Amino acid sequence: MIAVNATLGTGLYWRGGQILELGGPLSVLLSFLLPGMLAWAVMQCITELLCIWPIPGAMQVYVSEFVDVELGIAVGVAYWFTYSVSFSALVATSAAEIHYWITGNKAFDGGVVYFVIPLTLICVNSLRIDIYGWFEVVSSSIKLFFLLVIICTMIAINVGDWRQPTGYDTQAATGWFNSLWYVGGVCSMRTDTGLADGNSMSLSISTFAYVGVEVVAASALEARWPKNDRRNNMKGSSDRSADHLLIGQTVKFSAVYIPVLATVAYVLAGVLASFNIRRDDCRLPRLSWVDRVPCNTTLSPRSAAVPPSSSKVGKTSSAFVAIAEESRIPSLNDVFNVFLVFTALTCACTNLYVASRSLFGLTTRLDGSEDQPLYLRALAWFGKTDRRKVPMRAMIFSALAFCWVPFLQLHDASSDISMAINAAASIRRHRATLEAQKVSQVRRWDRDDSNDYPYRSHMQPVLAYMALAGCIFILVVSNSALMWNGFHATPFLSTFLLQFVFLAFWATLKIVRGAKWTWVDLGNADRVVSKIRDLHDIRLGAS
Repeated sequence: MIAVNATLGTGLYWRGGQILELGGPLSVLLSFLLPGMLAWAVMQCITELLCIWPIPGAMQVYVSEFVDVELGIAVGVAYWFTYSVSFSALVATSAAEIHYWITGNKAFDGGVVYFVIPLTLICVNSLRIDIYGWFEVVSSSIKLFFLLVIICTMIAINVGDWRQPTGYDTQAATGWFNSLWYVGGVCSMRTDTGLADGNSMSLSISTFAYVGVEVVAASALEARWPKNDRRNNMKGSSDRSADHLLIGQTVKFSAVYIPVLATVAYVLAGVLASFNIRRDDCRLPRLSWVDRVPCNTTLSPRSAAVPPSSSKVGKTSSAFVAIAEESRIPSLNDVFNVFLVFTALTCACTNLYVASRSLFGLTTRLDGSEDQPLYLRALAWFGKTDRRKVPMRAMIFSALAFCWVPFLQLHDASSDISMAINAAASIRRHRATLEAQKVSQVRRWDRDDSNDYPYRSHMQPVLAYMALAGCIFILVVSNSALMWNGFHATPFLSTFLLQFVFLAFWATLKIVRGAKWTWVDLGNADRVVSKIRDLHDIRLGAS
């Protein structure tokens, strides 16, 4: 349910409208379906590793152990940054939705929205994990109910507007394919206040909406353990206790099926919305860096006789709220906007949880002794938990790191699939040694013992290579589509600047640490066995 809360965020209600405006109804279908298939492929690779090693900072540890140490550190920092800054950005997003009712009150924004709300979310994240887990269960269940209500409502008020399924925004793209590729690859979060300018076309926009499907990796260590009757079936397993072999069973379902749930939800909600509102409706969010032309404000036949309330027009960036306005169902637009505010705030709460666990995973294994450099001792300070086993230091720092972002409105983020490929290849290469030393939970070839190897993902290693190719395509081809219709500095920097910073950070780590510019050597069988046993020990020690 934590993964559900992280995945079904504002992208579900905001990005579909922007994709519709930019690339038309057919783009909505393809832009959510194709990245959904990619997200499933990525999670197949991550799940296989996660079922064996559900450890703190799993994403960066896998990369460090099987690809490159410094690259793993850079991935960990980038992962923490993604969720920490998203926490603050979602607070700002909730403010934009609250402005649907209350506008121009800076005292309310600064005192309540930007201070009281984040403080409340920090308090929620301070709860013991068993209590916090129930908060996630309840809020995710409410969110799923809201989604069901919206889907049923979209069907009930359907008017249909697929007469031009490949219509596109001529001010932003040179053609429909250009709008499709760009719509799926990069994040765009344009609010009415202009906090974050849109810079993405269809595949780029929708891909960012799938951030969160991998959250099970951050929460796996705190997952509820299987019942005793399942443990009794595991007696006699080699190398580790039966309890620890079963941890993979607790995360497998979520890791495999959350991407499927997200894909179905995004595709269904997006396509239904495209039946109920025109692509050129002025209330849909638009790319802020293109030249504006007067947009068509023609209403659908259902509402042409009764113009919408002028007090509401242009004050929403959600297609669903705009459809609710046009439906003439009393207060439906306000109800939908409540759904959006609730979605943004609960997703922000989950993002803070993930950010805190990411920072904790980065720092928990650092040596904070007196003989270590000052910066390492300072970082090791974040790798501690309080008496409730909550990483309070990491959580508070993650909440405050970008707390200034929402206040800007008061003025007038891929997983590395090569880790799975490298791990699988090295294990297959050293099969004889692993068999001889009876190393547990890596003997993928032994299908007679499903307990020892909890999950075998499909079509490997072909699926891993396809997932890697898909990620690179989104990262390079889709994101570069913004330059096909002329160069714009703002979208170029907001799309590629962080990628350049990531590469520069990785290179700086290599230089500072005096490391070799080579991948991790997995050619020696004894070294591979040692790595696997070390990962087993990390998991046992952490749990």
